[in-house]
Amino acid sequence: MDLADRPAPLIEVHDDPASLATVVAGELLNRIADAQAAGNVPHIGLTGGTIADRIHREVARMAPESGVDWGAVVFWFGDERYVASDSPDRNAVQAREAFLDAVGATRVHEVPAADQVPSAEESASSYSSEIRASGAGAFDIVMFGVGPDGHIASLFPHHPGLDAEDAIAIAVHDSPKPPPDRVSLTYEAFERSHVVWFVASGEEKADAVARALADDGDLHATPARGVKGMQETTFFLDHAAASRL
Repeated sequence: MDLADRPAPLIEVHDDPASLATVVAGELLNRIADAQAAGNVPHIGLTGGTIADRIHREVARMAPESGVDWGAVVFWFGDERYVASDSPDRNAVQAREAFLDAVGATRVHEVPAADQVPSAEESASSYSSEIRASGAGAFDIVMFGVGPDGHIASLFPHHPGLDAEDAIAIAVHDSPKPPPDRVSLTYEAFERSHVVWFVASGEEKADAVARALADDGDLHATPARGVKGMQETTFFLDHAAASRL
């Protein structure tokens, strides 16, 4: 993967978390509707976190006017916490509560949970097989939050998973952010994304965003540097997250 050959990131800055969430939700709905109008079935990679939850709730609010056929959208998760299937820590539980169930999404691929498979390794293997069987070969849009340490999905700074090869999903142990056991897609999986969106809100994200967008830097120190979309990469930020650019 040569990220230098991919389009340079775009940056959009919005006033506050509320306006940021509304803009991203509207853009997501427009992109999905346009893909469906062209006869395509979009595959969307979701993330977790506070700003993602706000976006998801805005999607639910705006969905009735969007014209999206939710039965013809395929949803995946970029990472997941290896906990019980009904745990509120699960990204899938949060996304279902915020918008997936409300809009009637039916093609939602969840990472197997701790009460469904005996280990995070088995969960990662099962999810990899599901992507191979039901994926489109590339994600149309993948959304990421950006951690204060620059992590994306469950790819944390200096973690062995950053160097995973020939793997779609991996088990992550000893996560610096609880819970300690997780499953994450890899760089190799994420590099097959047409469009990549990073969404960050708050002053505590400003340093990580600046490092992610700097001309020079190490993806092992700032994992957000390690993904660019084949067609587009956009950083959606509020003023606080953009304050060090």
